[in-house]
Amino acid sequence: MLYLTRKIGDAVVINDKIEVTVVEVRGRSVKLGFTFPEDATVLRKEIHEKILRENIEAAGAGDALDNVEFDVSKLGNGAAKPDG
Repeated sequence: MLYLTRKIGDAVVINDKIEVTVVEVRGRSVKLGFTFPEDATVLRKEIHEKILRENIEAAGAGDALDNVEFDVSKLGNGAAKPDG
């Protein structure tokens, strides 16, 4: 893990694309500002971990689908069919 000391207004740049700026410090709380590309996803760690757990649980549910019969031919090709 990298440890840095920064003051209010100081920033760090990650991979030339993400900038993290120290905006405010109050007691034991630090407010950070993030600048990043629109296609990047930024999540709090606890939210990211929750999503990972849910994805793992959902992947396990796939085993239950192995026993379901499904006739794809009944779906058609998705094209609209004329009346008559």
